[in-house]
Amino acid sequence: MGALVGLGVGVGLLLIWSAFFVPLRPRTARRHGRLAELLARAGLGEVSITGFVVLCLAAGVVTTFAVQVVSRTPPVALAFGLMGGYLPVTVVSGRARRRQREFAEVWPEAVDNLSSAVRAGMSLPDALAGLGVRGPEPLRAAFDAFALDYQVTGRFGESLDRLKQRLADPVGDRVVEGLRVAREVGGGDLGRLLRNLSGYLREDLRTRGELESRQAWTVNGARLAVAAPWLVLLFMSFQTEVIRRYASPAGALVLAVGAGLCLVAYRLMMRIGRLPVDRRILR
Repeated sequence: MGALVGLGVGVGLLLIWSAFFVPLRPRTARRHGRLAELLARAGLGEVSITGFVVLCLAAGVVTTFAVQVVSRTPPVALAFGLMGGYLPVTVVSGRARRRQREFAEVWPEAVDNLSSAVRAGMSLPDALAGLGVRGPEPLRAAFDAFALDYQVTGRFGESLDRLKQRLADPVGDRVVEGLRVAREVGGGDLGRLLRNLSGYLREDLRTRGELESRQAWTVNGARLAVAAPWLVLLFMSFQTEVIRRYASPAGALVLAVGAGLCLVAYRLMMRIGRLPVDRRILR
């Protein structure tokens, strides 16, 4: 009994010590990591995080100023300014989703090309470099850059790492890591691996396409329900006598409560209707 008490006290003291002395990653680093990942998934990896944040701030300031000039109501201008500041994030997120969907549609063809090249006797680096010329159009730029990297450095592993960074795609991560393992251990079953992967990707694409077509009404309905009241408020901004009522503390409170309810309802509806999303585990 005494040993158990001593163990519990020791674990408690250790947890207290770790809470004060173990360094934690700052929240800013986590936010920057998420922004960098979002830009990479959208194919904008060359854009700096600082430049993107400055763009968001500039969009918010310009929107606030424009709505303030029209409505002369600071609470309304501030609300639309926050939306304007978040607009670049929304645009980049949409671009990232479209890019990932586009990649999902062409990966089976790319894997088939790799399998054919390997069966024809081409080396694995040459087969990958060939996708920059003969591969699907959305993937050509990334594999063309891989070919240049491998030609300059001659280091297959490092070139694969940079290829993963350019693609920023969970399916691409699986393909690249499978090829890396095949290269390191000899890869006698590489052709079978590629054929199985191609079949799996086609089946997953077909299933996801059916689910997304059924889910589209939920997503569109959520977006329309959230956007409608703010569009009405924007049109009301041209009627100075009406919109000035929101300049009072009660009007500002109504705006704040409405914005909070819209955000909670939208997030809840999207969470209920969302599909499982592939995550980049093999980064």
